[in-house]
Order: sequence, then C-alpha cells, then structure tokens
Amino acid sequence: MSSERLCFTGSPQPWLKVCGLRRPDQAAAVAALGVDALGVIAVDRSPRWLEPVRRPELFSAMAEASPRCCGVLVVADPTDDDLEPLGPGLGHQVLQLHGAETPQRCRQLRRQLGPELLLWKALRIRDAADLERAAAYGDAVDGLLLDAWVPDQLGGTGHRIPIEWLEGFAPPLPWWLAGGITPERVVPVMGALAGCSPQGLDVSSGVELSPGDKDLQRVAALVAAVETVRQDRSS
Repeated sequence: MSSERLCFTGSPQPWLKVCGLRRPDQAAAVAALGVDALGVIAVDRSPRWLEPVRRPELFSAMAEASPRCCGVLVVADPTDDDLEPLGPGLGHQVLQLHGAETPQRCRQLRRQLGPELLLWKALRIRDAADLERAAAYGDAVDGLLLDAWVPDQLGGTGHRIPIEWLEGFAPPLPWWLAGGITPERVVPVMGALAGCSPQGLDVSSGVELSPGDKDLQRVAALVAAVETVRQDRSS
C-alpha cells in the first residue's frame, strides 16, 4: 500500500480516531481538537448507531471544523444490497469492516466500492493466536484495527487486549489499537509497545458520558496525551 492511500500522510503518529459520534456539533468540536479521524457506527444493533439520513450532516460538520480529519463509517458484514449508502461521496473516506469479513470478501468489496474509498478490517482478538489472522489481509485492505473479543458485541466495550499478546506484533499494514484506551492509558500503553507500536489509537467509551455522547474535556485530555507521545518520539 502506498502512502498516498492513507488519510493521514504527513501527520505525526500515533494517529487518533474517536469513534461512535452521533451529533454534528460534537463531531465538529472533536475534530477541532485535533483528532485525525472520526467514526460513525452503521451497525443498527449498536447503541451508537446513526441512521443513514443523518450521517452526511455529521461528516460535513467534521470536515468544516477540520478539513484534515478523516471520516470513517463502521459496518459489519455488508451484503451487496447494503452498499449504496456505504460508498464514496457521502462524507466518509474510510469503510471499516467490523464483522466476519474474509480477505476474499474484502477484496470483492474493494472492487465493488472503487478506489476512492479506503477499507480497514477490524479483528476481534480472543487470544494471542488470533493475531496470526492479520497476515491474510495484507493485500485485501488498507489498514487493520485490533479490538478485544466480547461475545455478541462488536466494539465500544472498553475491554482490553492484553499488552503482552501484542509484543512483537508486526502486521503487513498500518494498524490501530482499540479497546479500553483512555487519556490515562495512552502513555503507558504506547510505552509498553515501544518496539511494535500501533500507527493509530481508536477510542470510544473511554471518552464518553454515555454511548454516543462524548465528553469534550476527556477528548481534550486524550489529544494532549497523544501529543505527549508524539513529542517524546520526536525528541
């Protein structure tokens, strides 16, 4: 994958994504704080689900507040009949696949959706052996996201992947770490993963008042913690 295929070319790492936005005003405020990406949930069984008609307004508010912020639409196992509201031109630049999509299905979706849209694949990690699945997606998507496996829940649970499982993890793609990331945990987590650190951090429940309702003070603290890591890396 070339660097041109990343939303964040030129941005310092770790990149930061806040997921589960439901309100345009909060999307604008979070983007203005310097977050690199915002996620909107398109899985209707999620408490953070946002109906299709409301998504363009939210992504528009995000882009107006910060043109460099990347819109991510989170889906799970979309069928061919589901693709019309998921394609390019609706405010998001990334489609994050959070279901049981195989590498073959990801390649098919890439052909169907076209080159304008990036594809990320979320892997729900139940044990250390699950990390071996990452290699199979090397030529199928543009990035990976690791989240803890929780029965009957696809994400936003706050459950953590044990850090020791990730030691030496070196997938063939840029990857994001999700699951229990909070402002207080950013520095110790990135320190523990100094030799194999993720390119990005994905946060949802760690900065919420309730599902889909973000605490802007917590988001600001999160941005500050990420900036501390960036400064330590550049010094």
